Amino acid sequence: MDNAAIADNFSLLSKLMDIHGENSFKTKNYSIAAFNIEKLPMQLKDTPREKLFSIKGIGQSTGEKVIEMLDTGHLEILNEYIQNTPPGVIEMLNIKGIGPKKIHTIWKEMEVESLGELLYACNENRLTLYKGFGQKTQQNVQEAIEFYFSNQGHFLYAQLDAIFPQVDGYLKKLFGIGKVHVTGAYRRQALTIEEMEFAVAASPEEVKPKFNTAQPPELLEENEVSLLYKLKNGLKLRLYCTTGSLAQLLFDTSGSNEFLEAFYIQYPAITYSDNAAGDDAAVFEEAGIPFIPACLRETAAILQDAKANTLPVLIQSGDVRSIIHSHSNWSDGSNTIEEMAMECIRRGMEYLVISDHSQTASYANGLKEDRIREQHRYVDELNDKLKPFRIFKSVESDILNDGSLDYPDRVLQTFDLVIASVHSNLKMPEEKAMKRVLAAIENPYTSILGHPTGRLLLSRNGYPLDHKKIIEACAANHVVIELNAHPRRLDIDWKWISYAIEKGVLISINPDAHALDGYDDIKYGVLAAQKGGLTKVNNLSSFSLKQFEEFLAETRKKKFG
Repeated sequence: MDNAAIADNFSLLSKLMDIHGENSFKTKNYSIAAFNIEKLPMQLKDTPREKLFSIKGIGQSTGEKVIEMLDTGHLEILNEYIQNTPPGVIEMLNIKGIGPKKIHTIWKEMEVESLGELLYACNENRLTLYKGFGQKTQQNVQEAIEFYFSNQGHFLYAQLDAIFPQVDGYLKKLFGIGKVHVTGAYRRQALTIEEMEFAVAASPEEVKPKFNTAQPPELLEENEVSLLYKLKNGLKLRLYCTTGSLAQLLFDTSGSNEFLEAFYIQYPAITYSDNAAGDDAAVFEEAGIPFIPACLRETAAILQDAKANTLPVLIQSGDVRSIIHSHSNWSDGSNTIEEMAMECIRRGMEYLVISDHSQTASYANGLKEDRIREQHRYVDELNDKLKPFRIFKSVESDILNDGSLDYPDRVLQTFDLVIASVHSNLKMPEEKAMKRVLAAIENPYTSILGHPTGRLLLSRNGYPLDHKKIIEACAANHVVIELNAHPRRLDIDWKWISYAIEKGVLISINPDAHALDGYDDIKYGVLAAQKGGLTKVNNLSSFSLKQFEEFLAETRKKKFG
């Protein structure tokens, strides 16, 4: 083991001890040792053992650890700290602007254990609630994490959606508008994406010279049918090339393996002729079935729906008529309720459901009972002022460990509706998670089950649930299931939407907005919902104001008689 490796171990040990809140004198000693060892003119492995302890910055304790590393190749105390620290917390050391002391606060006080969770906390404006984290620091941390993620090769759909027009426009400029079509995971509206894929009507030999620019992207892979490039922003760009049928190439790269295999078996004689638009609509015309949107090309079962002419009329962003689940500056949001209502009106929405955090969510400035009464008076004043627009009184109530909600019944009954969500103690086995969530669903005051699994895409797996039992319980208790539209959540997963529809359970596409631009996330909730075949009839946030009021009245009657 050379000096650089020994110094790195001491440096990491010092940082991990700081993160754990250990004695600052000890941690500083290891930091100093790392600095001095890195500057040594000779290698410690070539130094007689008895002389190690006389080297500047290496005392008895440090010297013994140097010998341990030289003899064994590792440092046991460092291994212990690594084992006792969540990997996501260690990964935070890669982010510019947050040192060990701040990471200690993030982990121990905020209870955040991954970069994805930390980014989500920045989006929700939560860091500013803690000592040492001002608005500027929060913004810098957010930008640093986003930059870090962009170089890891995995992207949320929303991240690629932001740069898609630039990439698409550039390729069409190179090869011609009719000769380039987006395909693959992005065309299927996958929630997370590793490669942006395009079908190009050109051979690889024609494509490659087009990228021989002053700063060419890195060519990672080349074969007979595709080229894989890595762009400067970390995005992998795969170009499928053909001098034959563009329609066939586009079709072959737009569906899942399950969908394509079933299609090939059922329609073996398709000729894959191109149509005037150069897309793959002609494939479905020749098969004699309606066009299946790429977002639905995941399972073989969709082919039966097409044959029976029962494909759903998919929900569109314009079908959403309200903002349900939003946070104001009464808890951890950035805007006043009036500002949020006015933005709804500007966007043509008919009503707003304000749902600030409940009292247990101290990290989010959750509402105590006295503040609930104040907020309700304020909402009444705004409703008089903004008629016919209406603001509904709601709360995002924490589901506590035993499954109870965060207020007594006398408080819960003052709300127009209650969104029940799990925010703490997320590391649960399925038995515990099911007991906890089912108890909340069975509470008669629960109107909507918020982000059912608590997942954060690319960052945190949700707690395990038996989704069928959860959906069946929601059906029995007249509870709506949220599709949280935040691009890092998109929870409930689209795969369970069809079962919810089958059981008569409404989905509600909700932005979980903490600022006015959070309303834009409705788009990503809709795209995810489309994959599950959701129609506007089955989406609560598509209800008109009159329909919504009737829904609340009917549901209350079913629950309370």
